Amino acid sequence: MNAYELNSQTFRAFGNRNYRLYFTGQSLSLLGTWMQKTAVSWVIYSTTQSKLMLGISVFATLFPSALLTAIGGVVSDRYDRYKVLLLTQVLSMVQAILLTTVVYFQADAVWTIIGLSVLLGLINGFDVPARQSLVYELVNDKADLSNAVALNSSMVNLSKLIGPALAGLVIEQFGEVVCFGLNAVSFIAVIGSLLLIKLPAFAPRSHPKNMLGELVEGFSYAKHTESIRFIITRLALTSLLVLPFTTLMPVYARDIFHGTASTFGLIDSAIGLGAFIGALYLASLKPTANLNNVLAINTFIFGSGLILFSHTGWYPLALALLAVGAFGMMSQVTITNTLLQTQSDPIMRGRVISLFVMANAGMQPIGSLLAGVVSQRIGVQNTVMLQGLLALGIGAFHVHHLREAHRPKPVIQPAPVAVQEATLTV
Repeated sequence: MNAYELNSQTFRAFGNRNYRLYFTGQSLSLLGTWMQKTAVSWVIYSTTQSKLMLGISVFATLFPSALLTAIGGVVSDRYDRYKVLLLTQVLSMVQAILLTTVVYFQADAVWTIIGLSVLLGLINGFDVPARQSLVYELVNDKADLSNAVALNSSMVNLSKLIGPALAGLVIEQFGEVVCFGLNAVSFIAVIGSLLLIKLPAFAPRSHPKNMLGELVEGFSYAKHTESIRFIITRLALTSLLVLPFTTLMPVYARDIFHGTASTFGLIDSAIGLGAFIGALYLASLKPTANLNNVLAINTFIFGSGLILFSHTGWYPLALALLAVGAFGMMSQVTITNTLLQTQSDPIMRGRVISLFVMANAGMQPIGSLLAGVVSQRIGVQNTVMLQGLLALGIGAFHVHHLREAHRPKPVIQPAPVAVQEATLTV
């Protein structure tokens, strides 16, 4: 495959005008989002010196989102996803403005910051299912869907690569409040791009069941669809036991590498770089690629990277190993998202995506609290090493599942008629 073919393969979803607009607006907005996330973590840890408070700050954003995501999925299936997303983006902009105002007047208002993080989590409960399921409608050729999802992940991780590093510089030069203010301004880009998108008029469907009935229907559909049940269960385990390693990165920056906000920003950027490269790799895969095999292999890469990183004392090598782990980490969410989008019934897509978000965003805050508690007892480095070992275990679980799925099922032959009659006679 030459360079031109690789580029056309990797970026083929950009052939859709609506997707280009969506991608551009989200890219600019996500830079501000990651700057805000970095600033929140730095303010919390600098003010409290508490690893547990770091976990609480992550919990405050993710757990409310997880609680409402199931309802958000039903809303996404019942109503116009485009309008739902537009509304949630406006509300997110208002939250960013409030956060900027609070930090401007009182930089150490930790519990107010956490309260506003809860508000953002509530908004995200409706935002994420609508945003994820809308991608399907933004590409005309559905064969481009997996590429669009992978490009979305590359967008998220490129912003994670640039945003935290930029946040570290801004915090040192101008203070945390500027990070929050820039995030508020960045929402202009995503709201503007959404207003330019042209979609077919929304055609409401009849809904014989109420919202609770449709919520139960979504859970039942996922439970009884074996492939979807396994994918969601696997993601939930990864989100609970492994992905919360990022919660402990401020501790590495401040206590292990004895650094500043810029050190923390570079650690986050190393994660973003590895994940960005991983997302580009996923985007370059052919539509016929076996995503389940790729996911299993990359889980082993993820776990190995974390184990090697955990006790590395040389900062440059630690960044490199963290990037390797993040390369494998990228598949955990991106491939899961793609598999669920392509395997779920269109009328169930919003609810299935909401379960995806619950498995990811719902388990991570609990895992963050768990990581904070465990690190208090066995140390941060041992905790990250344990998370790497658990990733290897999840990879082995995935390989076992793939082997079982491909193992021929025994065919049970009916007993011969003579045997049946003899049995009846007895």
